[in-house]
Amino acid sequence: MKNNLKTLRKNRGLTQINLQMKTGIEQALLSKFENGERMPPTETLIRLADFYNVSIDYILARTDNPNINK
Repeated sequence: MKNNLKTLRKNRGLTQINLQMKTGIEQALLSKFENGERMPPTETLIRLADFYNVSIDYILARTDNPNINK
Protein backbone atom coordinates (compact mmCIF):
# COMPACT_ATOMS: atom_id res chain seq x y z
CA MET A 1 0.00 0.00 0.00
CA LYS A 2 2.70 2.49 0.94
CA ASN A 3 4.23 2.51 -2.52
CA ASN A 4 0.90 3.15 -4.25
CA LEU A 5 0.02 6.12 -2.03
CA LYS A 6 3.39 7.75 -2.53
CA THR A 7 3.35 7.05 -6.27
CA LEU A 8 -0.16 8.48 -6.67
CA ARG A 9 0.85 11.64 -4.83
CA LYS A 10 4.13 12.12 -6.67
CA ASN A 11 2.55 11.42 -10.09
CA ARG A 12 0.27 14.38 -9.45
CA GLY A 13 3.18 16.59 -8.43
CA LEU A 14 1.91 17.00 -4.88
CA THR A 15 3.78 17.30 -1.62
CA GLN A 16 2.27 15.86 1.53
CA ILE A 17 1.40 19.41 2.58
CA ASN A 18 -0.40 20.02 -0.75
CA LEU A 19 -2.32 16.79 -0.26
CA GLN A 20 -3.20 17.80 3.29
CA MET A 21 -4.63 21.09 2.04
CA LYS A 22 -6.70 19.32 -0.63
CA THR A 23 -7.99 16.41 1.48
CA GLY A 24 -7.87 17.62 5.08
CA ILE A 25 -5.79 14.58 6.08
CA GLU A 26 -2.93 15.61 8.37
CA GLN A 27 0.54 15.54 6.83
CA ALA A 28 1.92 13.46 9.71
CA LEU A 29 -0.71 10.80 9.04
CA LEU A 30 -0.08 10.88 5.30
CA SER A 31 3.60 10.27 6.02
CA LYS A 32 2.79 7.30 8.26
CA PHE A 33 0.43 5.83 5.65
CA GLU A 34 3.04 6.21 2.90
CA ASN A 35 5.78 4.67 5.04
CA GLY A 36 3.60 1.73 6.08
CA GLU A 37 3.70 2.72 9.74
CA ARG A 38 -0.07 3.04 9.96
CA MET A 39 -3.08 1.75 8.06
CA PRO A 40 -5.61 4.39 7.02
CA PRO A 41 -9.10 3.94 8.47
CA THR A 42 -11.92 3.17 6.05
CA GLU A 43 -13.16 6.75 5.77
CA THR A 44 -9.63 7.93 4.92
CA LEU A 45 -9.23 5.21 2.30
CA ILE A 46 -12.50 6.34 0.72
CA ARG A 47 -11.38 9.98 0.75
CA LEU A 48 -8.04 9.13 -0.87
CA ALA A 49 -9.63 6.83 -3.46
CA ASP A 50 -12.12 9.55 -4.39
CA PHE A 51 -9.40 12.20 -4.53
CA TYR A 52 -7.14 10.11 -6.76
CA ASN A 53 -10.07 8.60 -8.69
CA VAL A 54 -8.84 5.05 -8.11
CA SER A 55 -10.21 2.01 -6.32
CA ILE A 56 -9.48 1.26 -2.69
CA ASP A 57 -8.14 -2.12 -3.86
CA TYR A 58 -5.52 -0.26 -5.91
CA ILE A 59 -4.48 1.84 -2.91
CA LEU A 60 -4.19 -1.33 -0.81
CA ALA A 61 -2.11 -3.00 -3.58
CA ARG A 62 -4.68 -5.75 -4.05
CA THR A 63 -4.66 -5.04 -7.79
CA ASP A 64 -2.48 -3.28 -10.33
CA ASN A 65 -5.58 -1.93 -12.07
CA PRO A 66 -6.67 1.38 -10.50
CA ASN A 67 -10.18 1.02 -11.96
CA ILE A 68 -11.11 -2.44 -10.64
CA ASN A 69 -14.06 -2.37 -8.20
CA LYS A 70 -14.31 1.40 -8.52
